[in-house]
Amino acid sequence: MASLAAATRQLRRQLGTSVRTDRAARWAASFDSSKLSYLPAAVIRPRRAADVGVVLTLANRHRVPVTVRGRGTTLTGAAVPLHGGWVLDLTALRRVRVDAETGLAYAQAGAPNAAVHAAAEARGWFYPPDPSSNQYCTIGGNIACNAGGMHGGRYGVTRDYVVALKGFLPTGEWVEWGTATKKFSAGFNLRDLWIGSEGLLGVVTDAVLKLIPKPPVRWTLLTAFPDEVAALRAARALFARRVQPAICEFLDRESVQCAECATGRSVFPGQIGRAVILLEVAGVPGEVAALKPELLAWAKRHAVACRAARGRAEAEQLWTVRRKCSGAMFELGDVKLNEDVALPMRQYERFARFLARQRRESGLPIPTFGHLADGNLHVNIMYHRADPAECRAAEAAVQRLMETVVALGGAISGEHGIGLAKTPFLRLQHRPAQVRAMLAVKRALDPRGILNPGKMFEVFRVWEHPRIEVHLPWDHK
Repeated sequence: MASLAAATRQLRRQLGTSVRTDRAARWAASFDSSKLSYLPAAVIRPRRAADVGVVLTLANRHRVPVTVRGRGTTLTGAAVPLHGGWVLDLTALRRVRVDAETGLAYAQAGAPNAAVHAAAEARGWFYPPDPSSNQYCTIGGNIACNAGGMHGGRYGVTRDYVVALKGFLPTGEWVEWGTATKKFSAGFNLRDLWIGSEGLLGVVTDAVLKLIPKPPVRWTLLTAFPDEVAALRAARALFARRVQPAICEFLDRESVQCAECATGRSVFPGQIGRAVILLEVAGVPGEVAALKPELLAWAKRHAVACRAARGRAEAEQLWTVRRKCSGAMFELGDVKLNEDVALPMRQYERFARFLARQRRESGLPIPTFGHLADGNLHVNIMYHRADPAECRAAEAAVQRLMETVVALGGAISGEHGIGLAKTPFLRLQHRPAQVRAMLAVKRALDPRGILNPGKMFEVFRVWEHPRIEVHLPWDHK
């Protein structure tokens, strides 16, 4: 292999000031929201899609590791350059265009999720995938981890909206998966293989995204329950009535307490220590009007309190509870292991009882919130990095959590992906033959193993690595 320094000099000759090797640029690209840091040798910020091909051609030739990133909002370490090499920062590729006639959005990989939302709404359309970091996270990153968000239960996740992709193989060769048509049946569906591949199989530069008509009316209802089991049982009863809310968010009692501390006010005055479910229904006026009495009847039967928004301003106040709880959890510990597990609905109550045991046995706070309509719960194991006993308890708690989720027929990740943080648990989810099949695909598309090496398949134990002290603008989410 030619020296990394020589390869970097060659890259600089071809791409000029798009290549940076100063320590400030390398440091900024060394970490993501996992707060793990590994310095790359260079950071490349392509000005045009073709530059990505230049980077990958050289990297493949000289066997330079390449880690692709957007804004680094991933919580799993997927955007951390574990083996150094080059970081390919796609945030300058941020064009968005909406075709109002066809309901398609044409977005570059570095475009923020919020920019696609705004462009779609300006033309009367709606793009449902909405991760909590949507003001910052990029479409390329959303595709890489098949991001979801609060609307996933009714509308689906990123995969359900990707019509076509353009980009480069690890060899630097340009490829297009699909076309801007509603039907495409011409060969293997490698488009879907790239979605959720966490930057291991290729680099997306452009995407064609499906939009849906913007719902004209929304209505929000906040409901409170004595405990987590009661709340989850009530949610199952709601879904059994064939009611499909646009959003159905759950916050356990610890999460509610965190939100109340952050906002300085009670979610329900007079209702102390309650788990809550926050619902939003959306659609045409007649559809929403028909759902309101059904939801209120459900709340009257199952909840101890409910509060309906009397307009968008009041609805936004209710949503503050959901937005504030995650960042406020750092009052409970200085390290958060945010495990975004997914569960079959029939296992909700059993899982709630498991978490109650985990809190007692580990002695750690484990505030949990998430998206009940699709079973994606964010289990947050909080501990202090300076306390060895808490570190050991957190390690054991994560292991038990993942084993239990798989035993209940669930998934170790619903939308965050594997990255570094969940590599120890991939083989809990997948049989050896399944892992071998995935590795065979990786070797076929990336024969020299340059893209995002060390991720997904190699064991990396997060709690054995110190976190860096850095505060990111989306941490409050």
